[in-house]
Amino acid sequence: MMFTKALVAATLATLTAALPQPTVVRRDGGGAGVTIVNHMDSDVYAWSVTNGVSNMHTLTAGGGSFTESWQSNPNGGGVSIKLSTSQDQTDVLQFEYTESGETLFWDMSCIDMDRAASTFTKHGFDVAPSQTSTDCPAVNCHAGDTSCAEAYLQPKDDHATHGCPIDTSFVLTLGA
Repeated sequence: MMFTKALVAATLATLTAALPQPTVVRRDGGGAGVTIVNHMDSDVYAWSVTNGVSNMHTLTAGGGSFTESWQSNPNGGGVSIKLSTSQDQTDVLQFEYTESGETLFWDMSCIDMDRAASTFTKHGFDVAPSQTSTDCPAVNCHAGDTSCAEAYLQPKDDHATHGCPIDTSFVLTLGA
């Protein structure tokens, strides 16, 4: 799945590079990134995967949060922030992103979770970018929606990949 996304991102980046580019100011100190807020009734465990795996962070039930500034994967691939309601890392919801020049390509992936029984499906989730446009929309998978068209449900759901300016910040709310 990440290979397909990387290929799509690279193709879009090549096409985008041929167009006149606006000036984009990066935020210093890692100001752009994603904050994940847990409004569900169970703890959530978060960890990032690049060419390595970060430590696991606990987002406590009822409002716990975790923030990550954008990072690059040293091997050139994307970054996946994996979320699970179990420390054994099962039933995983993913916020995935890849930097490409002044664009951040991102998506939500439900591929590694049991959508019918998942706590994430039961409570729903949404992603709100700090700046929205046709290419940089908000994503909302409502509580109980087992076939949310705004997230990857299978590896070829490339319509669920979005491109935003690199200085965009996001809030991912679990239990939206």
